[in-house]
Amino acid sequence: MNPLAEVLPAAAVTAVRFDDEGSGPLHPAEEPAVAKAVASRRAEFTTARRCAREALAALGAAADAVPVGEKRSPVWPPGVVGSITHTQGFRGAAVAWSSELRSLGVDAEQHGPLPDGVLDAVSAAGERAVLASLAAAHPDVHWDRLLFSAKESVYKTWFPLTGRWLGFEEAFLTPGPDGTFRAELLVPGPVVDGVTVSEFRGRWTVAGRHVVTAIALEPPG
Repeated sequence: MNPLAEVLPAAAVTAVRFDDEGSGPLHPAEEPAVAKAVASRRAEFTTARRCAREALAALGAAADAVPVGEKRSPVWPPGVVGSITHTQGFRGAAVAWSSELRSLGVDAEQHGPLPDGVLDAVSAAGERAVLASLAAAHPDVHWDRLLFSAKESVYKTWFPLTGRWLGFEEAFLTPGPDGTFRAELLVPGPVVDGVTVSEFRGRWTVAGRHVVTAIALEPPG
């Protein structure tokens, strides 16, 4: 089972793991990011980097290392876009050639309610109204956690295009029960191939204990 493959187009190559067994050592270029980390953090980082290298190898790109760059974002080989996620019981990565996808953002979270107060901090009143309506019709989905995950995917798609921070309040997210979501940017969007991007569209799925979200930004047209 590969939930990332379910929510991404064929141009994206993915790799996932559900535990840290056999992850092996980090590449020396990756090591500094977790040199002082606790064992659990180091293990999940190591496995996620292994996923990234496996995905790169399957894509046919250089797969020696995926170091950490500005604002802790992954540094991909030239001509490659990608995204990494890790949470309890899930590590995954997705990559694509930049000629086919302009940016990628993936995220996985535990499929359960957000802690008290978090939803108010990451959403607008209008978004919470949408979630309440969805929850009434589809109570089996933790829509608050889905929104949080989707906004993480939005940021991971946004940052490689802009190099700038994007706050939770700067994108209005509307999920749908059909496994899609739309994120309207409330600040000027990046210019991609001469076209200003005003929204991102993505997909989501619930796979066992996790909710997984993804955005694949295709070339305009």
